[in-house]
Amino acid sequence: MAREGSLEAPTRHALDWQSADFNDETKLFGELERVFDICHGCRRCFSLCNSFPTLFDLVDATTEGEVHAVEKQAYWPVVDHCYLCDMCFMTKCPYVPPHPWAVDFPHLMLRAKAIKHAQGGTRLRDKVLSSTDAVGKLASIPVVVEVVNAVNRSVLGRKALDAVLGVHPDAVVPEYHADRLSKRLVRRAGPALEPWAIGETTGKVALFGTCYGEYNLPALGEDLCAVFEHNGIPVTLAESLRCCGMPKLELGDLKAVAALKAHNVPALAALVDQGYDLTSPIPSCTLMFKQELPLMFPDDPLVAKVRDAFFDPFEYLMLRHKAGALRTDFTHALGKIAYHAPCHLRVQNLGNKTRDALALVPGTEVELIERCSGHDGTYAVKSEFHQVSMKIAAPVVRRVEGAQAAHFSSDCPMAGHQIANGLAVESAERERGPEHPLSLLRQAYGI
Repeated sequence: MAREGSLEAPTRHALDWQSADFNDETKLFGELERVFDICHGCRRCFSLCNSFPTLFDLVDATTEGEVHAVEKQAYWPVVDHCYLCDMCFMTKCPYVPPHPWAVDFPHLMLRAKAIKHAQGGTRLRDKVLSSTDAVGKLASIPVVVEVVNAVNRSVLGRKALDAVLGVHPDAVVPEYHADRLSKRLVRRAGPALEPWAIGETTGKVALFGTCYGEYNLPALGEDLCAVFEHNGIPVTLAESLRCCGMPKLELGDLKAVAALKAHNVPALAALVDQGYDLTSPIPSCTLMFKQELPLMFPDDPLVAKVRDAFFDPFEYLMLRHKAGALRTDFTHALGKIAYHAPCHLRVQNLGNKTRDALALVPGTEVELIERCSGHDGTYAVKSEFHQVSMKIAAPVVRRVEGAQAAHFSSDCPMAGHQIANGLAVESAERERGPEHPLSLLRQAYGI
C-alpha cells in the first residue's frame, strides 16, 4: 500500500520490546515529545482516529502552541485513543522509515501501552475484555450462555454492565453460542477431497478458528469451509489453540502475547510441516500471525514459518483463481453490496481481494468503502470511547446508507456490527444486519 505523496513503501522495524530502553519511561516521554512535535507540524492524520485531534487540542491549548509546553502526563489520553489500526503508518505519514525521522506512531503507542500495563495501569475491565478465550469458554457453557445473552439484550443488564465494567449500554456486544465452531465441525462431514497444489498454495488448509469464530459467530467458520470445499480445498480445524494475542497486544500486555505465541506457533508450524496452508476468517487474527508476531520475534524460525504459510481467505481464493482453479459456477446474483474493507485487512497490503472475488459473481456490483469503522475489538464498547467510536464510524455509515445496497458487508464481523449500530440510529426501522463476505460468496454458490 503506497503512502500518499510517497513513492517508497514504508519499512517496518522489529519491535525491540524486551530491551531496557524500550521499557524506560523517561526515554519513552522523550520519544513521545519528538514524534508528537513532528505530528503537530504535519497534521495530515487529523481525520484518522481520535489520537491526533486529542494531541492537537493539547498543543493548541498551550500559550506557546508547541508540544514542549504540554505536560507529559497529558500524553496518556493520546495513547489511550490509539487502537493500533496502523493506517497512519501505512497510508498517511510521510516520515516513516526509510525517512531519517523514522516515525512509527502505532509502535510508539504500543510501547507506551506496554509501560503503562507493566506499571499496573490497566483496568480490570480491560483485562476482562481482552481475555477473549477465557470469557468465551465461560459464557458459552450451556445454560450460562442463555443467561449471558439475556443480560446483554436487556436494558437493565446493560446498565449493570456499564456500572460494573464500563461497557457502554449502546455498544453492540456479541452473542455467545454453546454450539461452538469446534463442535459443529466435528459433526460436519465434509467431502473427501484430494489437495491440489497450485501456485503459492498447497491446496489444503488448516483453519485458525479465532475466539470470535469459535464462541460468537461459529457460522462464519462453516461458511469458510463450505466455500473452500466447493473449490476442492480440504479444510481441517487447527485444534487446541488459544487466542491469537491481538486483544492483549492492544492492551500492551506483551508478556501475555508471548505466552500465547509460545502455545500457538509450534502447533501451527507442525501443521505447515504436514503440508497445510493456514487461514483465519478474522483480519486481526491473520494480521497477528503475518505481521505483529514476526515483528515481536524476528529471529524465531517457527514464527517465520507460520507467517509465510498464513493467508487471508480471499487472498487464498484469488491466488487459486489466478491459476484457473477457482470455481465460478455461481447460481445466485447478489445485487449491490456496500463492502467495507477493515483497517487490519488493508494494512496487509493484499489489494482488494475480497471485492475482486465478490465481483466475479454475475449480477453483482461492489461499492468499496475504505475507511475505519472505529470499532477495534474493545475500543467501541468501552463507555469512555463509545461515542467517539461512533463518530469515527459515521462516514462509513453514511456511505452504506447512501449506497442503497441489497447487502452491507465487512471482513471484520465486529466492524459490521458497528456499522449496523450506526445504521440503527440513522434508521430505526432498519432490521437487516451485516453479512460476512464469505457468507455472501456461499450464497452466490448456492451451497
